Amino acid sequence: MTLVKSKQRVADHGEVFTPAWMVDAMLDLVKDESERIDSRFLEPACGSGNFLVRVLQRKLATVELKYGKSDFERRHFGLYALMCIYGIELLADNIAECRANLLEIFAEYLNIEATDELYRTAFCVLSWNLVHGDALKMLASDGQPITFAEWGYLGKGKFQRRDFRFDILTGMSNHVEQGSLFAEHEIFTPMKTYPPMTVRELANLATGDTAQGEA
Repeated sequence: MTLVKSKQRVADHGEVFTPAWMVDAMLDLVKDESERIDSRFLEPACGSGNFLVRVLQRKLATVELKYGKSDFERRHFGLYALMCIYGIELLADNIAECRANLLEIFAEYLNIEATDELYRTAFCVLSWNLVHGDALKMLASDGQPITFAEWGYLGKGKFQRRDFRFDILTGMSNHVEQGSLFAEHEIFTPMKTYPPMTVRELANLATGDTAQGEA
């Protein structure tokens, strides 16, 4: 792949894409985490998804190894693997490409079409998890604070969502020393907690709830 889209973009934004061999070499430094289904990865300048695509592929390989014999578990843990991937990107075309790339990997793995409830749910999750915004200012493209959804898989097809502000999450490092983006601390509470939801319920959520970060 080409490492730059244009010299002007390099000059304006310092945009240079990481080659695939380097992505794999870096992820191998945290191999166990990059292959764990429920490990959370945040790329604050995700571009078109070079790192996040490889993380998803590694996670899905683990899903296949552990749950490949059960279509139900394979589908739900595959979705959970996707739910644990996050990104922020300044440029609108890049974030759109990143979402599309991850959705394609996910859909191909589960052999699903756009009409499938799981596909629609994945589309919504990527709209929430991959934000068009400025990671340094911690603001989405609409000027509002970036908000991320913490996802949990409760089993039996039920998922739990809690929303947190990114600027508050990053402030946690001054209070706790736990290796989680959503580490628990008594002074930090979610902005909103949703009831447990099935794939169908997630797929049917109002389109307006996916608007954060859209160009």
